[in-house]
Amino acid sequence: MEEMEEELKCPVCGSFYREPIILPCSHNLCQACARNILVQTPESEPPQSRRASGSGVSDYDYLDLDKMSLYSEADSGYGSYGGFASAPTTPCQKSPNGVRVFPPAMPPPPTHLSPALAPVPRNSCITCPQCHRSLILDDRGLRGFPKNRVLEGVIDRYQQSKAAALKCQLCEKAPKEATVMCEQCDVFYCDPCRLRCHPPRGPLAKHRLVPPAQGRVSRRLSPRKVSTCTDHELENHSMYCVQCKMPVCYQCLEEGKHSSHEVKALGAMWKLHKSQLSQALNGLSDRAKEAKEFLVQLRNMVQQIQENSVEFEACLVAQCDALIDALNRRKAQLLARVNKEHEHKLKVVRDQISHCTVKLRQTTGLMEYCLEVIKENDPSGFLQISDALIRRVHLTEDQWGKGTLTPRMTTDFDLSLDNSPLLQSIHQLDFVQVKASSPVPATPILQLEECCTHNNSATLSWKQPPLSTVPAEGYILELDDGSGGQFREVYVGKETMCTVDGLHFNSTYNARVKAFNKTGVSLYSKTLVLQTSEVAWFAFDPGSAHSDIIFSNDNLTVTCSSYDDRVVLGKTGFSKGVHYWELTIDRYDNHPDPAFGVARMDVMKDVMLGKDDKAWAMYVDNNRSWFMHNNSHTNRTEGGITKGATIGVLLDLNRKTLTFFINDEQQGPIAFENLEGLFFPAVSLNRNVQVTLHTGLPVPDFYSSRASIA
Repeated sequence: MEEMEEELKCPVCGSFYREPIILPCSHNLCQACARNILVQTPESEPPQSRRASGSGVSDYDYLDLDKMSLYSEADSGYGSYGGFASAPTTPCQKSPNGVRVFPPAMPPPPTHLSPALAPVPRNSCITCPQCHRSLILDDRGLRGFPKNRVLEGVIDRYQQSKAAALKCQLCEKAPKEATVMCEQCDVFYCDPCRLRCHPPRGPLAKHRLVPPAQGRVSRRLSPRKVSTCTDHELENHSMYCVQCKMPVCYQCLEEGKHSSHEVKALGAMWKLHKSQLSQALNGLSDRAKEAKEFLVQLRNMVQQIQENSVEFEACLVAQCDALIDALNRRKAQLLARVNKEHEHKLKVVRDQISHCTVKLRQTTGLMEYCLEVIKENDPSGFLQISDALIRRVHLTEDQWGKGTLTPRMTTDFDLSLDNSPLLQSIHQLDFVQVKASSPVPATPILQLEECCTHNNSATLSWKQPPLSTVPAEGYILELDDGSGGQFREVYVGKETMCTVDGLHFNSTYNARVKAFNKTGVSLYSKTLVLQTSEVAWFAFDPGSAHSDIIFSNDNLTVTCSSYDDRVVLGKTGFSKGVHYWELTIDRYDNHPDPAFGVARMDVMKDVMLGKDDKAWAMYVDNNRSWFMHNNSHTNRTEGGITKGATIGVLLDLNRKTLTFFINDEQQGPIAFENLEGLFFPAVSLNRNVQVTLHTGLPVPDFYSSRASIA
């Protein structure tokens, strides 16, 4: 019976039900817990929407759940009662059972009545904490809900079956076994705590003390002997309304509440429903039996998986060890060849050292002999040997001719080991699906006539080979980083065309695609080389602009409907390369100070550009200009704008700088340095200014020449 304990516990307090009532949704609540989760609705709620909780209407007339948001969808632990506009947001709590419930909207008024008889606030609403259905209570309040006498009986029998040693509720440390329970206090006491906290004198003398096993059982016996009607508390249930699906009394029938309904004897319907419940339990019992057999099967599978894993792991280790052994043997063979080459080189060099040493000794001896001969002062004797000696010297010198003093062997080893194919094979070493039902799909073919680039985006298209018979479940498109780096996945799906945005301008990308199905992945297609645009063509972006910005001329011209500064961004962002664009001043009234520059996507749109740390800008009036970032003004420069003036913005992300121009002349020094990240062209203006954007412009010649010199 322990498995059904959760069925016997209240979803609000987490304890066994005490005086449970049945909600129209068939869920149960303790009567005290039901009072705790009541929510008071506004007085303006029309009376016709208030339904009696025990009226027996079959559809229960629940509030529109689409208009209620009882619990946070992000599971934040907070919820709001959204059924009424004036209801405040109320933090919800979690019961011990893990079900979120609401605390009372206001503390209940002090009363000496029992929870069943205490009045409830007017216009109260109760929400089931399990299914979240809600309904308005009528004047009867919680008395309009029937009491679940059967559930009380089940709880009593369950507690009797578990009438083991109950613990004292007042012991400070280790609770002792309870010896009595006070029915009035509803507290379990051991003997020391009873003598200390519940003396048998004074107002406590009249309290009834019972054994613990009988304590909570006895307090429910008397109220549960007779099941009375919820509308007529003095009448017992004697009939059953089939349409309303509820027991009724004779007075209910006499008042005509169920005059057009089919009414049957309570005993007959009791036996019929018992029979139906038994039949339903038979089917549920079969499912439970199947579930038990299935659990046995799953546990056997766990054991089999563990055994197969050990066997498979041993096989894998053996195969890898065989590869390692073969590699070690090959390593030994290659080392032997290296040692042989080493010995050969040493022998040749040592032989040359020995030969050269002998010749050098002979040459040195001849030189010393000739020097001694030169010292002789006898001309005739000298001339007798000088010719032969000169010939010997010349002959010896010739023996030291070209190539004699050149090493016969290099120090480099004339061996090279190319392990890349083997490494590639090792990296590709993988498991083969033995039970594969079909081969992998064929290699896709890139359709070159449909592949193109525009600005910093690329569109690629591919197809399966015409004679391919193996279907592909999807494709994987890969691009490198535009600098010859590693490939990365940019698309995985079933489509055969994909557009990739946000690439770098003036960059070369390599693209390839492969197909896959349940069996595996195909080979890569041929690599396609794509070149993005050198310069950017773009317009202003209505989607990210402030609502006061007014667009015209295909979003190339903007003005504003407000006297306050409003921000608008360009559609294209830059993170690499050199970019230049211009803005012409179409209208300039009352000397405003528009701002031009670059910004992040999340820049503030309702203040001048540069007021926060998300923008880098130059703001200018008719006389002078300033650079501004994070509300810091720098580099005041003389020279302003008028109608017809041209503002140039040069963003050099290679050098990480931002420079401004007015009428083709640089305005001040380099405005900002050390720029990194993604930047969008940006403008802030009010209703006194109108500007037109010009893009696709090359970098000015004087800047290109200056950069090349630098």
